[in-house]
Amino acid sequence: MMPNMDPRTMRNLMAKMGIKSTEIPASRVVIESEGKNIVITSPQVTRIEAQGVSSFQISGEIREEEAKVELEITPDDIDTVAASTGIDDKERIAAALKEENGDIARAILRLKNEST
Repeated sequence: MMPNMDPRTMRNLMAKMGIKSTEIPASRVVIESEGKNIVITSPQVTRIEAQGVSSFQISGEIREEEAKVELEITPDDIDTVAASTGIDDKERIAAALKEENGDIARAILRLKNEST
């Protein structure tokens, strides 16, 4: 902000330039990126709109956490493993897929080795 300018004057100046500023009540902001998440607690979030473009200004207490990857095992994955192994137990197949981080080929090998 400009020094010695009160917030009301700043808002009026921004409005004359076509810039709209809106405070957003938020309790937490999470920025998800590859490998880590940036978590901002007790945030002050301001949405700024100018010339049809929106941007956000965020301040608060910042911490980083390791990103949690959700493993999705689809029915097609289970059917593929079942067809290759001859095993009908979907829970057992799903468990093998989870243990192998969704790798179908490794799950098939694991289940075939368990059966012998």
